[in-house]
Amino acid sequence: MTQLNTPYPATAYLTGFLKLHGYDAVQRDLAIDLILNILSRSGLESLFNQIETNYADIDDEDLPDSIYHFLANYADYYQCIDAVIRFLQGKDPSLALRIASRRFLPEGPQFESLYQMEELNSEVLAQAFGSLGIQDKAKYLATLFINDIAAVIKDGVDPHFEVSRYAERLAASNPRFDDLYAALHPSEPSYTETIIAQFMQQYIAAENPDVLGISVPFPGNMLGALQAARYCKEYAPHIKITLGGGFVNTELRTLKDSRLFEYIDYVCLDDGERPLLTLLENIQAQSSELYRTYTIEAGRVVFKTSKNLHDIAQKDVGTPDYSGLPIDKYLSLCEMLNPMHRIWSDGRWNKITLAHGCYWAKCSFCDISLDYIGHYDDAGADITIQRIKTMIAATGQTGFHLVDEAAPPKALFALATKLIEQNIVITWWGNIRFEKTFTAEKCQLLADSGCIAISGGLEVASDRLLDLMQKGVSVAQVARITKAFADAGVLVHAYLMYGFPSQTEQETVDALEYVRQLMRHGCIQSAYWHRFAATIHSPVGLNPGAYGIELIANENVLFAENDIDYIDSVETDHEMLGLGLKKALYNYMHNTGFEYPVSFWFEQPVSETGIAGNYIDRCLY
Repeated sequence: MTQLNTPYPATAYLTGFLKLHGYDAVQRDLAIDLILNILSRSGLESLFNQIETNYADIDDEDLPDSIYHFLANYADYYQCIDAVIRFLQGKDPSLALRIASRRFLPEGPQFESLYQMEELNSEVLAQAFGSLGIQDKAKYLATLFINDIAAVIKDGVDPHFEVSRYAERLAASNPRFDDLYAALHPSEPSYTETIIAQFMQQYIAAENPDVLGISVPFPGNMLGALQAARYCKEYAPHIKITLGGGFVNTELRTLKDSRLFEYIDYVCLDDGERPLLTLLENIQAQSSELYRTYTIEAGRVVFKTSKNLHDIAQKDVGTPDYSGLPIDKYLSLCEMLNPMHRIWSDGRWNKITLAHGCYWAKCSFCDISLDYIGHYDDAGADITIQRIKTMIAATGQTGFHLVDEAAPPKALFALATKLIEQNIVITWWGNIRFEKTFTAEKCQLLADSGCIAISGGLEVASDRLLDLMQKGVSVAQVARITKAFADAGVLVHAYLMYGFPSQTEQETVDALEYVRQLMRHGCIQSAYWHRFAATIHSPVGLNPGAYGIELIANENVLFAENDIDYIDSVETDHEMLGLGLKKALYNYMHNTGFEYPVSFWFEQPVSETGIAGNYIDRCLY
């Protein structure tokens, strides 16, 4: 699973494209079907019975907290679950009053933070939701309730289970297929695998497909995808199965392990439109060619492509088509008390792309050598406007998430102008680079067109390192641009990074001070610290010497490869620093802790910041 509030866009994109070319394409979202099956009275009854069987010989005091609370309060979970799901689907808003009363839901371990320092947390909840924010408060409490059940599943019946990822460690940058292969041959099917098998049987019976395409956007989707493929082969061995998606495109570019093809027939790399179109023609014997596709021949993995073919232009890929997906059944969650951070899990967003790839394509930490980043192709504002109109008519919903790697400013300004001129009312958000072209006037233009939030990379928040990574921005520039967005009423999320090659402890502490000042001045409302990872497709991975590191080569890669270990010429305790960075940021996003020096957040002594306390103030005024 990736998001439970909205469909991942890949299948909608390909469904629209294939229909454009005359194919009878249908789609299903196994993730939402699976979670709604589990989060139901019948699902909880099945979960309860299996846990009782699994823990029949274990004393209560030895049970995990999540299991003990679930078993002790099962009747309350059973009573609440269907009503809570309907509420999170937006179908029963009046239930918010009962949920917000804190007397309706059984509150398990996920609620513990609300009991610790109860007086302080009551103030935090009051500040976040006020006296009238009942719907949002109820959504937050209901999300904790869902997380309690997820912990029960993970602790009690399926150790791989998580709400937003599944068995991620088995696939991510794993040079061997052994771990996944073992997980696909358990002594007994897991709790969730049994449900996947049931849905695959239903899908096949309903549609009787000739070809099954499975999108695998992230490592945490891979085991579930292969479980689905395995049962498809069992129930209907004649169906041809192909894999694609972000994880495949990034990590399976040197695939050699033939065991993967016990479950599938093809693996398509990069944009799926041309490879899939060519594959379908090949299966129908209309063509002997394949395009960027792995298959198996005489027991060996072979990669086939054609120099005679080319990718489909962005203007010709068609409009995303959400038909076949249960648009009214997705769950709007509130995972954090932060208005910007919640957008990823709250609300139903139509996904749309202004341009393929990144118009900048220079950042040294990014996989710019891969097609999905390095190949830039703009669809044009008129085509985007028409797609927006079509999607509104089809879904009845006007929320849009622009899923570009970095939305190009000119295309954004042209889109905003046409939305206003044509009186098209939408609500949208997306990812940008903090370009100088985002003046106060342009930020207001975007806000007037419906922009409610943007995200962008401040990354290491150090001018030396920003220059080294060729980010093309400075801390002062980011401060001015983010403040312009904030002044226009647009929420701002900053992607942050620590542990970049040659980054010192002092630079990390200074970066936190920049972030503290930016958040205190209202320039950014939300952020997230990522630990830098060198990847084989980035400039850092391709030219490590330029960044003062020595790669530790992955040996005998047969399956996945992306992240690569390295030795940094500058020694810094990034693990210790990372804990402090995240602790500080969590408090900042809840509007607390600004008065403390940044050294306060680290468990070990660190140097004091060298950044002036009014640095951002001077940048802005």
